[in-house]
Amino acid sequence: MSYSVLIVEDEPVLARNMLVYLERHGLICQTASSGEEGLDALEASRPDAVVLDYNLPGKDGLSVLRLMREREPQLPVVMATGHGSEGIAVEAMKAGAFDYLIKPVSLHQLKQVLDRAVQQQRQALELRHLRAGGGVSGAPAVQGLSALLGGSPAMRKLRARLQQLVDAETRLNEGHAPAVLIGGETGTGKELVARALHFEGPRRNGPFVEINCASLPAQLVESELFGHERGAFTDARERRIGLVEAAHGGTLFLDEVGELELATQAKLLKLLEDHQVRRLGSVREQKVDVRVLAATNRPLEAMVQSGQFRGDLFYRLGMLRIELPPLRERDGDVAELAQAFLARSARRYGKTGLRFSEEALDALSRHRWPGNVRELGNLVEQCVILCAEPVIEVEDLPLPVAPASEFGALDFPASDNLPTSLPETERRLLLSALERNRWNVTQAARALGISRDTLRYRIDKFGLRP
Repeated sequence: MSYSVLIVEDEPVLARNMLVYLERHGLICQTASSGEEGLDALEASRPDAVVLDYNLPGKDGLSVLRLMREREPQLPVVMATGHGSEGIAVEAMKAGAFDYLIKPVSLHQLKQVLDRAVQQQRQALELRHLRAGGGVSGAPAVQGLSALLGGSPAMRKLRARLQQLVDAETRLNEGHAPAVLIGGETGTGKELVARALHFEGPRRNGPFVEINCASLPAQLVESELFGHERGAFTDARERRIGLVEAAHGGTLFLDEVGELELATQAKLLKLLEDHQVRRLGSVREQKVDVRVLAATNRPLEAMVQSGQFRGDLFYRLGMLRIELPPLRERDGDVAELAQAFLARSARRYGKTGLRFSEEALDALSRHRWPGNVRELGNLVEQCVILCAEPVIEVEDLPLPVAPASEFGALDFPASDNLPTSLPETERRLLLSALERNRWNVTQAARALGISRDTLRYRIDKFGLRP
């Protein structure tokens, strides 16, 4: 699940640590060092969630919280307070904060709280929209197969497979369409595929309800999925329908399904077999008509062998399986995706006329993209935010320095042809890096861990030529 976060924190080290940690987990972040700056950023960027410190210069956190809630009543805000400030935390909750954290803040806990806050906000928006008789609020404008960009053989094969599934569901005369298990590395676009199956298929006018199984505490998963009756547990003050019932007539998408506990897995299996659901605290079962899609990047087969995942549920979910190709196996798609992301981010930030140079597109195409499409999208957005010129060059790309092992060892033809001096070793190392990077000085310098000026000096020193 990807979303944007505004961090309002005046301690620069803590703010930086939060930003780096959350961005590593695929979130889009920005920081503000005062309440006034945070309020301006709220108006400009409309984040999905806010992390708000109490002790700020100028307006304190509670004052900023109240102003934020006035402007964005549904915005989830997580307040951070120091030890001994429990009274302030209580006031923050009364003022509408989603939750509070005591400093020093655990970054892992912060990510979990933010995931839960955004998930619940999206669910609330979806449920309100469902009760009003509409579709799904906040969904992407393009959601069918046309949203799956890329002309590589791997993507053409994927779209053809998805079209087969859509056609089969459309022709279905009786019973329920089987579940689909979507696999693939992190960042390959599993949610996009799930939305394509829903919005291309016969259930397109029904609700699309998504739940991230990893973002909810284990004790809340059952209640969120299946709902509860009033008095079913201590905090159950009123009856609440679960997401399975909310998805009636549409699609239920279970992201990171491998994170479910065994007890919940058993209830999910019963749902797939009987298409019935029973709320917590109820003695009645209710029929539901939902198409279940599930996604995971975990090795479920190995989890079945180790007893972490039910075998019967795995085979029920995996009757139809879709495996998404990693970006490194999608020949030619990087440039197309990069330019699509560039156009989208340029519109978002009001920057027109931006383009990549040919050298920049070539560098992007040669990168391995361990974070896949999500990593590429985040990098392009960063380029748009920071670029000062209309043409984005290679040196503007925040690509990580590749480890030496990625470029291999020096190629010495034979043992009797080894370099006999340090200068000769250096010359061969420079030549190897340049050849492996097609004489792109910027990329070769990055691979060697030196500046471009230093590399150019050494090219002249040794008289190196393509």
